[in-house]
Amino acid sequence: MAASGVAVQAALEYTLLKGCFSANMQALSSIVPIPSSNLLSYVNKRTGQNISSCYQCGKCSAGCPTAYAMDIPPRQIMRALQLGLKDEILSSSAIWLCLSCHTCSQRCPREIDIAGVMEALRLLAISEGKRPREKDIAVFYKAFIEQIRMFGRVYEAGLGVSYNLRSMHLLNNAARLPALIGKRKLHLRPPRTSGAPEVRKIAARVKNLESSQAQL
Repeated sequence: MAASGVAVQAALEYTLLKGCFSANMQALSSIVPIPSSNLLSYVNKRTGQNISSCYQCGKCSAGCPTAYAMDIPPRQIMRALQLGLKDEILSSSAIWLCLSCHTCSQRCPREIDIAGVMEALRLLAISEGKRPREKDIAVFYKAFIEQIRMFGRVYEAGLGVSYNLRSMHLLNNAARLPALIGKRKLHLRPPRTSGAPEVRKIAARVKNLESSQAQL
């Protein structure tokens, strides 16, 4: 395909992808793909995946249990990465609605770990202070990681309190507490984990590593 043909195809794909993010997008005059964008290089290096090998078969989106709720499905996230649409990707709901179930990764004929790519994009959005499209999911994500760092495993009572306070849903699920406690399904004391100090050290090293590598 001639160079002009490639540019036209890229312009059409760019327009379609941008339309997924904004219904009020203004007309585009000239679009040139950026196959070696900083975003693509970052994700490739961060995940060890070759994003450019994706040929848009759509198996990831077809198998994704939350694709129906995403503003842009996994297949189009991969194409947006190839086109270097950083702001649109990091502002999307898709990276937060991903369940990390790895169905997409298992189905990919190019053996791309798409779930790992979504995780890398979430971490990049956090490090750059992007306002998450799905605020409550982002709050739960942070609260969950915090519990693992502090106790070496999930402390359900602490997770619930932390999430409710951060999300401002102060009485969320409060009516269920008596039954959960009465049936000993929820323990008020944090768990004792012998490896908790080691987990905290690992978390600290990971945080330092992420801080040094996050910026594009």
